[in-house]
Amino acid sequence: MKIIDRYILKSHLGPFLFAFITILFVLILQFFATFADRFIGKGIAFSAIVELIVLQSAWMVGLAAPMAVLIAVVMVFGSLTTTSEMTVLKASGISLYRVMIPVLIAGLFLSALVERFNNVIMPEANFYAKSLMIDITRAKPAFGLKENAFSNLIDGYSIYVRKSDDRSKEIMGIVMYDTTRPDYTTMVSAEKGSIDFTPDFQYLVMTLNNGEIHQISQHDHKSYRNMSFKKHRFIFESTGFGFSRNTADRVRSGDTELSAKELLLIVDEFSKRIAVSEKHIQLPLENLQRSITQTNVDPSPHRLTQSRAQMNLPGKNAAAAYVDRQIDTLDGERTSINANREMYNKYMAAYHKKYSLSLACFIFILVGAPLGVLARRGGFGVGAAMSLLFFVLYWMLMISGEKIAERGIIDPFLSMWLANIVMASIGIALVVRLSGSVLNTSR
Repeated sequence: MKIIDRYILKSHLGPFLFAFITILFVLILQFFATFADRFIGKGIAFSAIVELIVLQSAWMVGLAAPMAVLIAVVMVFGSLTTTSEMTVLKASGISLYRVMIPVLIAGLFLSALVERFNNVIMPEANFYAKSLMIDITRAKPAFGLKENAFSNLIDGYSIYVRKSDDRSKEIMGIVMYDTTRPDYTTMVSAEKGSIDFTPDFQYLVMTLNNGEIHQISQHDHKSYRNMSFKKHRFIFESTGFGFSRNTADRVRSGDTELSAKELLLIVDEFSKRIAVSEKHIQLPLENLQRSITQTNVDPSPHRLTQSRAQMNLPGKNAAAAYVDRQIDTLDGERTSINANREMYNKYMAAYHKKYSLSLACFIFILVGAPLGVLARRGGFGVGAAMSLLFFVLYWMLMISGEKIAERGIIDPFLSMWLANIVMASIGIALVVRLSGSVLNTSR
């Protein structure tokens, strides 16, 4: 490694560490500020709060590393241009491309480290963080309910509470929507109540006082029932609604708790389900086609007379029932295909996101170097402002790509790599433009 390479890399080390620690600190403060009112004064041990913050910081590391790279590169290349070092390098026959080479190599190495972190450490940290939140919720069930907001504490139920007390486990101003039954939608409202687990933690018991139950049919929206109660008790199986007695028994759920290898296994399973449903769709169509072919195979007068005689009312009803069954089968399989394809797209997008977000450390060097030359005035403020602008653009493209992929509008591979493609294109265009003219002056 040449002296100039070591000098450039050494110049990036300090700004990168400073930006990384600063961003990580800001994200941790934001997380703590969001959940502080739910932690402090709720009887939760300080060690549990610290452990939860440490575990939650895993996803923050994966987010802070690319942004710190962008800030550091903008700052360093801006400083090199301001101090005329870039002009001296160009006068010595060293182009902008050559100056960027050691930084790009370091960016590739950092991308590899971030990829390993996203696939090994982050899923484990997310898993234990969620398990810890579940343990806290098990000890204090009302912790999982947000005041003045709907919460999904229990799968299939959306629960709103106006006020909750974690110490007494009392809740007030309750509205609960039950969507577990496909034929009926149920809404429950109550003035106050309480929530707690049974002693063996097998069931979650919600006791409501002074309320009403409204139930309406989903089929025609004509069947409606209204019931009032002084006291009503709802009992949920804890193991069936996301609660767990300990971390070892909990099954991993969600793409954030899975590695790339595990995501591919899930994607393969949904792909097989889609293939099976497509075969099931093809079979009824072939049966219908075969029946039509057999009916029309012999158009002789004797055959037509016989067919008219056989087409009595019971025969027509049987044929209509058969067609209805085939149509119901097709509708069911089509619904199954859409649901499985949506899950396929979701997990496939999560798979590509792990790698595309990791490669952002390399992509941001292509963008940051010409931005630093354009800034000309080094400094954390300028570097952070310009970096924030491009990082927001990058994150908007990443989130939009994820939503587009889940809806099946664009292939998950293309949609999740779209942000990197756009940023790389911008960076390469700026490097080509600035490699000559802008380096002629230092001011």
